[in-house]
Amino acid sequence: MSFLQLVQSRRSVRRFLDKPVDRALILQCVEAARLAPSAENVQPWRFLILDDPQVRQSFCDENFTGLYRVTRWAAQAPVLVALLAEKDLLANRIGKQFTGIHYYLIDMGIGGEHFVLQAAELGLGTCWIGWFSPDKARRTLQLPAKYEIVSLLALGYPSDGAVRPLKRKPQADICRFNSL
Repeated sequence: MSFLQLVQSRRSVRRFLDKPVDRALILQCVEAARLAPSAENVQPWRFLILDDPQVRQSFCDENFTGLYRVTRWAAQAPVLVALLAEKDLLANRIGKQFTGIHYYLIDMGIGGEHFVLQAAELGLGTCWIGWFSPDKARRTLQLPAKYEIVSLLALGYPSDGAVRPLKRKPQADICRFNSL
């Protein structure tokens, strides 16, 4: 399939088959993310893979409660991926001081999207998860201070194989040339 077809077919998946994902496939997704570009090539990403059912369930029980209860659907995903940024990188700290832009967050988005597009090509479904408490997740995962948890990804085989068309704004609504 062409790249555009891949992008058109990729969707957020919130219902998964109860089927483990082979680590070789997960590592293919990590490899795609590893090859992503980053500011000053600092490659701030780290991927903490939660594929042990007990570890994953414990994480979900701790983190998808209260205000974050709406994210409890992620507990059925066979794999959760914590996208971690190594914060203590000089290039990103200096860049932010001059521009006010958190370059590591852009880097994490690029690396994470490489991961989810590779997963789609492999027939796996993913969903970006931003609705969780980073502080609580940090404590649950016992992360060293140098890592910031930026996002989570649910990963697995979609329970519904049908590809639904994406609802997106037309190009004319989002694109202008040379002036707004």
